[in-house]
Amino acid sequence: MSDASSPSLHVRYEGDDDPAKCTARKLSRFDLAELHRSDRATPYGVVLNPHAERALSPADAGATTLVALDCSWESAGEAMFSLPGDHRALPYLVAANPVNFGRPMQLTTVEALAAALSIFGHADHAERILSKFTWGHTFLELNEEPLRRYADCEDSSAVVEIQQEYLERGD
Repeated sequence: MSDASSPSLHVRYEGDDDPAKCTARKLSRFDLAELHRSDRATPYGVVLNPHAERALSPADAGATTLVALDCSWESAGEAMFSLPGDHRALPYLVAANPVNFGRPMQLTTVEALAAALSIFGHADHAERILSKFTWGHTFLELNEEPLRRYADCEDSSAVVEIQQEYLERGD
């Protein structure tokens, strides 16, 4: 279920995390994202990939499909990101999930998808998927300023400029 203009959410699901803590499985249970167990089954779209050369920006907002990879951080090496699609890296954001709270760039699958939706201007959709988690609203609160600033950018290079400010400040 997504807004008419909001991209559909898909997850390339590895199943190597604790199922009780897996945000992708919970999204799937609530029919908010579709899980795929193989690269071939995963639809083409904008792939959230921390190793991508381009930053995600509002310029990518026309995408009809948003894809995240759900696997443990230990196995999230570059080889795992062989999915077809337009690969984009999320800019600097801070995790709100209980496992990595306050750590930069250690986002859960739902945080990554919500961040992308926010940058695309679909804040309502981001809030809806985060509402299934007790800590979900905290993610948007912690990252309110950077998400707003990234969403106001025209393209990837502008996002990278803003990200650099946060990296230099050490926020």
